[in-house]
Amino acid sequence: MPRKATVSRKTKETNIKLILNLDGKGKYKVNTSVPFVDHMLSLMSKHGHLDLDVQAQGDIEVDYHHLVEDLGIVLGEAIKTALGEKLRIRRYGEALTPMDESLAQVVIDLSGRPYLVYKVKFPRGNSMIQNIPVSIFNDFFRALSNGAGMNLHINLQYGRDAHHILEAVFKGFGRALRMASEIHPHARGVPSTKGTL
Repeated sequence: MPRKATVSRKTKETNIKLILNLDGKGKYKVNTSVPFVDHMLSLMSKHGHLDLDVQAQGDIEVDYHHLVEDLGIVLGEAIKTALGEKLRIRRYGEALTPMDESLAQVVIDLSGRPYLVYKVKFPRGNSMIQNIPVSIFNDFFRALSNGAGMNLHINLQYGRDAHHILEAVFKGFGRALRMASEIHPHARGVPSTKGTL
């Protein structure tokens, strides 16, 4: 059976509904009312072969932070729910992904223990994309890591353009998640000597 999850979150600041299929084909329908965020989530879905449907609104007239962080929370919860008992998953995933002059490494351990290492330094003069501060994506991935119970390391090897840097990161995250969540053909039970994740 496909490993799917539907998660909703409604607050005074945001209203989000997200449907995730870990065993998808890279189909996506993303509408967050922030075109750049739509673009990043669509890339993650396509390159991770994850089916993703996101409908979201937020108080972006105040700030983008509430919406972007809550999207991370909801996506993390969806990943955790879709993984279920994590039987026979590979657990670990990694991707080294280029985007023109940028190269990003993403490594995942679906350990059940949230921890984020985010070493993404944007060059001087690349702190905004349109009117979105790029620092907000650190908060997105922290919320995602916490919601999924995921050990997540994101390291920018190098890069010049903020758009290209984040594109490499989101594509890499999708690819690493697909690898980590795949069912291992020779595995049995949970991939841990503890017997649980």
